[in-house]
Amino acid sequence: MQTHTVKVHPSKALLPREEQLAWKIAGVATDKVAVEKAVSAMIINRIIDNAAVAIAAINRRPVVSARGMALGHKKKEGGATVFGMPAGTTVSPEWAAWANGTAVRELDMHDTFLAADYSHPGDNIPPVLAVAQAMGRSGRDLIRGLATGYEIHINLVRAICLHEHKVDHIAHLCPASAAGIGTLLGLKQEVIFQSVQQALHTSISFRQSRKGEISSWKAYAPAHAGKLAVEAVDRCMRGEGAPSPIYEGEDSVIAWVLAGRTQADSKGRKTVYDPDYYQVPMPGAGEPKRAILDSYTKEHSAEYQSQALIDLAFRMREGIEDWDSIEKIIIHTSHHTHYVIGTGANDPQKMDPKASRETLDHSIMYIFAVALQDGSWHHVDSYAPKRAGRADTVRLWHKIETREAPEWTERYHSKDPDTLAFGGRVEILFKDGTKKVDELGVANAHPRGAKPFGRADYIRKFLTLTDGIITTREANRFIEAAEGVLSLKAGELSALNVALPKGTLAESKPGIF
Repeated sequence: MQTHTVKVHPSKALLPREEQLAWKIAGVATDKVAVEKAVSAMIINRIIDNAAVAIAAINRRPVVSARGMALGHKKKEGGATVFGMPAGTTVSPEWAAWANGTAVRELDMHDTFLAADYSHPGDNIPPVLAVAQAMGRSGRDLIRGLATGYEIHINLVRAICLHEHKVDHIAHLCPASAAGIGTLLGLKQEVIFQSVQQALHTSISFRQSRKGEISSWKAYAPAHAGKLAVEAVDRCMRGEGAPSPIYEGEDSVIAWVLAGRTQADSKGRKTVYDPDYYQVPMPGAGEPKRAILDSYTKEHSAEYQSQALIDLAFRMREGIEDWDSIEKIIIHTSHHTHYVIGTGANDPQKMDPKASRETLDHSIMYIFAVALQDGSWHHVDSYAPKRAGRADTVRLWHKIETREAPEWTERYHSKDPDTLAFGGRVEILFKDGTKKVDELGVANAHPRGAKPFGRADYIRKFLTLTDGIITTREANRFIEAAEGVLSLKAGELSALNVALPKGTLAESKPGIF
């Protein structure tokens, strides 16, 4: 890997494009290095994973609305498929990216990568696949495009923290998807360079979407980024340019949105820039794109930082017969977990039994209470209003607090894969003075966990989440197509769609489209 220094430069410096991060990203996208077998296999796993969670959410309101909007943009020639619909029903690719991206994200149950920032790199699949279908590309083309999308996305997340500046993490997703589409289509470096810059410029939004009363926009945000990426590439293929340099410029994203610009000097005479602010890793020429292998999926439908703690709750519940015998539960965890999904967020909604599902899946207090009581986790039942409002659950839930522990924050940001961890240590204090203490660093499904996910687990997850929604024949057909994606020829990628039986798809309320 090569490390690139990314900092703000004044306009008069005339920073050459060869030194700009967007140009280097475009260089990675145009590198024709072969995709390794392990990477192709993992991409196939994630195609299956995305379809699983999308179909499980197919008739939830945000997904229904997104599908309704997409169907207002039908396109018979050069269109892309929409999850749930027959493969013959196609829409303009940016709208397919919108509908399918919303379906994938709605349950918050697909893959994840956490480092300086956090991400769901599987969000790259809907826009890249939509363009591949619309442009008649092959399965091998798709795999190459997705390898790039994952590579760029994950490496941006390794280096540039967005959430500390209250910027939503789709700002890393949109440029990555644009780069992935560029690889898919075999575009020139100049076109991808401009596309990446347009994608970043148009996708800056803020973290209020994941703060307070979290709405359905949490699912729409990455879908919107995918749609923006498709549109950015389309414009740049037609010869249009972009604001440049988008990362390093005097009025760029780093300069004003992130932390690349300081105050004026002591006499207020000039602007001062922070030196060497970001160190961004990217593969060098001829180096395989392997970043996807560092990501991991979710076994449970909840924020990733809760995955290990759910598994820990299952373990700690043994021997507890009376929930009211508990005086307090303290979760010692990382800074991020404490301040984003813990009591450090200071969001009263995270303690409200009437809160939305999107809010509850960002409340580790709620999640740990239900996992402790039930010994299981279900993507629907565990969030049901009746379940959230159960009196004994509310009492237990309100006895739980999180505390930042420096050792867990250090492990959360560790660059050593053997010590990297996203869990915590839990103390259950009982009214009789006894206590129970246990800890877990990574979820069971994590590559270093007790039961790492393999192909059979991805297929099992797909069959479990789609059971009763699609036919057995359709499930088997899709799995066969996904596992054989490398043999799909140009124009055959509609096989990666999943259709519901006729008459079972919910219809959207009317809108403008």
